[in-house]
Amino acid sequence: MTTALPAQRTVLERFPAGHPRGSWPADEYAAAQRTQGIDAHVVMDLASDQFLVVANATPQ
Repeated sequence: MTTALPAQRTVLERFPAGHPRGSWPADEYAAAQRTQGIDAHVVMDLASDQFLVVANATPQ
């Protein structure tokens, strides 16, 4: 049986969940990173109450 390792992620930026615009700043930042070729997306970190913009780490 083969098991896969969890993907390694790098946090590029953090945005407070209480921002008046919600996740929009994080979404805009992630979109800007994607235009530069970085596979970035937004996830919610419930423990810290923040939106995180993360990118999958490239395998070496």
